Amino acid sequence: MIAFQWPWLALLLPLPFLLRWLLPAKFQAEQAALIVPFLDDFPGIEPRQVSPQRRWPLRLAGFAWIFLVIACTRPQWLGEPLELAVNGRDLMLAVDVSGSMDEKDFIIKDKRYDRLTATKYVVSDFVQRRIGDRIGLILFGTQAYLHVPLTFDRKTVQTLLNEAFIGITEDEPQTSIGDAIGLAVKRLQDEKNQSRVLILLTDGANTAGELAPLKAAEIAAQHHLKIYTIGIGADEMLVRSLFGTRRVNPSADLDEKTLKAIADTTGGRYFRARNTEELNQIYFILDQLEPVEKDKQFFRPKSELYYWPLALALALAGLLAGSRLRRS
Repeated sequence: MIAFQWPWLALLLPLPFLLRWLLPAKFQAEQAALIVPFLDDFPGIEPRQVSPQRRWPLRLAGFAWIFLVIACTRPQWLGEPLELAVNGRDLMLAVDVSGSMDEKDFIIKDKRYDRLTATKYVVSDFVQRRIGDRIGLILFGTQAYLHVPLTFDRKTVQTLLNEAFIGITEDEPQTSIGDAIGLAVKRLQDEKNQSRVLILLTDGANTAGELAPLKAAEIAAQHHLKIYTIGIGADEMLVRSLFGTRRVNPSADLDEKTLKAIADTTGGRYFRARNTEELNQIYFILDQLEPVEKDKQFFRPKSELYYWPLALALALAGLLAGSRLRRS
């Protein structure tokens, strides 16, 4: 849409008419009477009228004035409103991609999937809802590394998370929970935002890395990093073998005690996700515990248009000046 920065300047439009009314021009007959005082003695002579051909300079000047006033009001073209990134949280996601995440004990739409696929399915929706937060992604197995640095680009985080796969960090099926926490602290400690959150999801225990999980949690607490831990994996699963069907616990290696201690040390909370529904519910709870900013800010890009009426006014003024020079 078109808007005007200073619309009140449109009040200048009638200024030439006011000047005409306050300072009336002298007629040609009166000017002639000054030269020939006895002009009234010749009744057959009428004052000379202005021909229509000579009125076009006045009209030209009128249009030039109108365009000049329009330019002074500073017309602008306003684009579509764009949502600005608000000052939300620095939120880091740490996802376990060790070999144990390949266990197919999650069901999505009546089909059985591995734990990492279920995580992608739920976390992608969670990331999409985090408007205003800067989100980063850490993948950890035998080693922990930063997969996505902090960014407002939620689409990129979703894409790179969906591209992750089992064993992307190392071929060995080990888990370095402490190193993942340490890496999150390192990436967040220099950030100015005071609201820092780490959501750590794993299905096992710390079996690799140089930093112990509880020591890493103490360091995180010193840097005001709140950690929410999620233990993922079903409690029991039916397995068929040559000796029949038996029940097993696919989450036997899950170290819930350590995960609870990590959350308690940093002021966070521990969650247990045994199926897709529980995992999805956990992330909705996280939305309530760490709500997004409600006050959205918008920006409308502006394109200046004043130079078009200004150029027309100058062009008409140039034509008017040229015609007067030619007549003189």
